[in-house]
Amino acid sequence: MRNHLIPLAATLALALCVCVPATLADSASSSGFFNGKDLDGWEGLSQFWSVKDGAIVGYTPTDPHFNTFLCSKKKYKDFELSFKIRLRDGVGNSGVQIRSKVVDPEKFVVAGPQADIGQQYWGSLYGERFGGMMKASPPAAVKEAVKPADWNDYSIKCVGKHVTIKINGTTMVDDNFEKMPEDGIIAWQLHQGFKSMEVTFKDIKFKDLSAK
Repeated sequence: MRNHLIPLAATLALALCVCVPATLADSASSSGFFNGKDLDGWEGLSQFWSVKDGAIVGYTPTDPHFNTFLCSKKKYKDFELSFKIRLRDGVGNSGVQIRSKVVDPEKFVVAGPQADIGQQYWGSLYGERFGGMMKASPPAAVKEAVKPADWNDYSIKCVGKHVTIKINGTTMVDDNFEKMPEDGIIAWQLHQGFKSMEVTFKDIKFKDLSAK
């Protein structure tokens, strides 16, 4: 029996070695996008942003009276980004800027297209300091798919001028946008106008589709 046990153990070990890299390849840390430990590679107002249990957390104890962002130091072109997001108690408004730029480095104010999060705007593509609404998500889809005070699966795919936004598997936006910039930063938003709000982004996965 011993002669049979040794090959079996070796086979199991080989299987484990094959499975682990496949999981890591899908993570944000392996892509260099977000390491899950700290905000290395990102910039924003430190009093508002932190990393807790591998998640990016934005928190405003009082209204900052301006929209502020946690911004990638690197620019991106084509990519896929997915994460789980929760607005604590369903309060607040957030979003993810794509192909954007910082227009006020003191307050980390950003301009460009934004995958919106909050109220009736969940899943819309909004032009933050970029002309306003680019395409609103269908109200019926928002009502059916979104869990306002719970975790939501959110994904963004940007290739060329085409943007696809999905929430909990439901497509909210899937269209071409001629005014899409060629590249730019990715940034997470904290919105003004609330006495206090907290947004958490976890299980972040990123794939750079422009990389050779």
